Amino acid sequence: MDFSTRVKALREDAGLTQAQLAEGLGLTNRAIGAWESGRSKPRLDKLTRLAEILGTTPDYLMNGDGPDHIDPHATSVLVPMKAIGVTCMGQGNEQGADTTIEVPEGVVSRHPDLFIVHGIGSCMNRRFPENAALGIDPHMRPETGDAVLVRDEAHGSFVHVYMAGSGGTVLLSADSWQEGYEDVVVGPHDPPVEVLGTVVWWQAYEDVVR
Repeated sequence: MDFSTRVKALREDAGLTQAQLAEGLGLTNRAIGAWESGRSKPRLDKLTRLAEILGTTPDYLMNGDGPDHIDPHATSVLVPMKAIGVTCMGQGNEQGADTTIEVPEGVVSRHPDLFIVHGIGSCMNRRFPENAALGIDPHMRPETGDAVLVRDEAHGSFVHVYMAGSGGTVLLSADSWQEGYEDVVVGPHDPPVEVLGTVVWWQAYEDVVR
């Protein structure tokens, strides 16, 4: 069962029409139809809200991991974790950090080696707030369209969208409402870019600082 099939099955289980689901997400019927036909997938902010409406988790929708339904009345347990550093999402430099961030227990249990960074800047503001806590899974292999934390000698660490090209080429692209951010293209003969992990959770920084 793939993403499109899971979305359609859960929507029908919830007794929702495509129009009702679209209204709850602030989208058009056409967008829902594109998801259910496999032509596209939602951005991370819409994916999180979609999971809430359908009573499931983003992990289940995207990967089929975990239970297909969660108890909406279950206690939300938060696990304190240290942010290991500050990373760039358009402005700012990589820095050290020692802030405690509260992360949902379910996220930590699904990603046992999760680490947290403090992301700042606007180059990913279509997906994340410009001041965000980002949970990174160092073992999750990125797929095209995933947000990843990467590092190279020229830029330090930064968050971009990962896109695999042909011949071993990788494109790292901003996802911003603002123009002017340049893509980073890494070919097989270019200096390497180290992928530190895939973003699997995020929250506005001020909402989770302890």
